[in-house]
Amino acid sequence: MGASKRLLLDRCQLVFYPTFLLSTISYEIFSQSQPATDKNERNGETRVNRSIEEVTDYPAYIPVTLPLGTLKAETALSCVVVEIKTADGVVGHGYTAITDEEVVATAVRELVAPNLHGLNALDREQIAERLYWLLTPRGQTGYASHVVSAVDLALWDILGKATGQPVWRLLGGARSEVPLYVTFGFGSLDRDQLGEAAAYLKADGVTRFKMVVGHQALSRRAHHRDLHAHVLEDIERVRVVREAIGDECELYVDANCSLDPTWARFLADRIAEYDISFFEEPVRDNDVARMRDLREQTGMPLAAGQNEGQLFRFRDLLVGGAVDVIQPNVVICGGFTAGLKIAGMAQAHNVEIANGGAFPFHNMHLHAGLAHGGLVEWHLISVEMCKELYTGLPERSGSMLKLPETPGLGFDANPEALRDFAKRPTSRGGGQG
Repeated sequence: MGASKRLLLDRCQLVFYPTFLLSTISYEIFSQSQPATDKNERNGETRVNRSIEEVTDYPAYIPVTLPLGTLKAETALSCVVVEIKTADGVVGHGYTAITDEEVVATAVRELVAPNLHGLNALDREQIAERLYWLLTPRGQTGYASHVVSAVDLALWDILGKATGQPVWRLLGGARSEVPLYVTFGFGSLDRDQLGEAAAYLKADGVTRFKMVVGHQALSRRAHHRDLHAHVLEDIERVRVVREAIGDECELYVDANCSLDPTWARFLADRIAEYDISFFEEPVRDNDVARMRDLREQTGMPLAAGQNEGQLFRFRDLLVGGAVDVIQPNVVICGGFTAGLKIAGMAQAHNVEIANGGAFPFHNMHLHAGLAHGGLVEWHLISVEMCKELYTGLPERSGSMLKLPETPGLGFDANPEALRDFAKRPTSRGGGQG
């Protein structure tokens, strides 16, 4: 056997290991084809220095105007971009959202940055474990998973740039494009506007549609909101959208955990005739037992997981029979490192995975990387939000999205935009959507 083949076998053990063990492989063989800058010479060998030198947080509260044909919807959402720079100048950007940007940015700056300094940016599993014990030593859920997600995505961005490969290929490279469903049916649109927006998107090649139901119903009870009237209006809104898109298109609904089991059952029974492909987050807290009951009582497929941030929560949803579709969101669940583990659990339970909770430009990599990857959510508001922060984002073609070949995440952060938004006032609890 030639020396080059022996070198390949000695160093490139990837063929014997699953993707989530990629951090155990020597990256020396990859860096030969894509050398980093600022190389150090020692003992006649070329080496790179991937130690983490800087961790910077950029909180942002972004106003968004969403054009839908002749319609416009306006809102604002919060996010945090995390920038990690290695000693040899490789820069990665991570992201998290649907959170309070003030809290996450402070945690990154005051807790994460000093504890990651000097660590190897390629040692993602080691860093994930360190962050677990730093931020959630007793298994707490909450803001910590947002922090971990933003850091992990930045580290994978660095890995892609260091190896000259797009992240989706490093995650497995199962496909170069992913199917989309388009979230458009927001609560700010009235019935007529919903129908008009649905017809506009169908004419643009969209075949899978998602709309919001529930509209924070339980949180509004304190304001004497009539839940019965609220749910009856949801039924009519679903009817309008189904009529606008026809029988040949798929329709999904999302309650964002805003109903109790009684009203979720009431709604599910009455919209079943409109052929719902899945009912996302139908009940408060993603209650495992109540969701299992709802699946059994209605026969309607259920989905959940977009806002979960600990592996045991996904395990409980799967083992408890609560979902037909599990939805790890890599900007919330712990990044690609956690997303791979969740996807593995789902595959072992023969449960589909899909992206829920928006942000397709990050989640597309997970679903393109894995053979059992599923739908990616083209959430129209989040897409417009990301356009404010990044350049080189891929474009949707009907209900499909082609993955970039550019190393890393495949798009670039706009440094001027990051600095500008970081200087602006924060949301103070108003940017979670």
